[in-house]
Amino acid sequence: MARTLYPGRMTLLAIDTALENCSVGLLSGGHVHLRVETIGKGHAERLMPQVEAALAEAGVEPSALTRIVVSVGPGSFTGLRVGISAARGLALVNRIPVVGVSTLESHAALAARERTPESTRPILALLPARGDELYGQLFSAALDPLDEPTLGSIGQFAALSDTFDVDLAGAGAPRLERPERIVHDRSAPDIAILLERGALLDPASHPPKPLYIKPPDAQPQRHKGIQRR
Repeated sequence: MARTLYPGRMTLLAIDTALENCSVGLLSGGHVHLRVETIGKGHAERLMPQVEAALAEAGVEPSALTRIVVSVGPGSFTGLRVGISAARGLALVNRIPVVGVSTLESHAALAARERTPESTRPILALLPARGDELYGQLFSAALDPLDEPTLGSIGQFAALSDTFDVDLAGAGAPRLERPERIVHDRSAPDIAILLERGALLDPASHPPKPLYIKPPDAQPQRHKGIQRR
C-alpha cells in the first residue's frame, strides 16, 4: 500500500518486529509504502521478504536509502533481535545511520496525532509486562520524554495518571480502568508513525540498541516539567 506523506529528499526504511506485527515502511519521493503482517512469531522468516517487497514496490535499491529506523522495545526478546540486527546489517552495508525508537514513544506519538491538536495533557504510554506489571513512560504533549522507561505495577501507574492528569496510550492502558483517558489501546507500533519519528530524530541520541527495561532501583521518578493539576 502506498500513500503520499510529504515532499522531501529522504529515503527512509522503517522496521518493526518488536511485538506481534512484522511491519516495514518505506518513505521515498514523498510517498510512503507500508507492509504490515500480524504474525505473532516467525519474524526472522518474514522480515527480509517484506523489506525486499517494499523496496521493489517503490523501485528503490538498498544503496539509495539515506536512513533506517527500527523499533527497539520494550517487546519480544527474539523479535527485537531480529529487527535490530536487520537494521544494523543494512546500515553497515550501505553506510547509513540508524535511528532507534522505543515502542512507548511510538504509542505516545500516535496518541498525539489522534487526539485534538490543542491538547496539552502529558501522555502516558503503557504496555503489558508480566502479572500486574506494566512498561510505561511519560511524555509531554510535544513528545519530550518526562521520565525514563519504567517497569511498575498497575497501581503505581494508576496513581501517576491521576496525579498528573494524563492521556493514556498503548495496550496496557485499559488495565488502569480509566477508559475516559484512553486515546488508543494498540499493542504493536504504527509503522507510519515510526517512519515519521525516524525522519525527525537524531541518530546520535537514538541509537539502535534494544530497550530491555529492568526493575528500577529505589529512586524517585523525575517527571520534570510537569505541572500538577
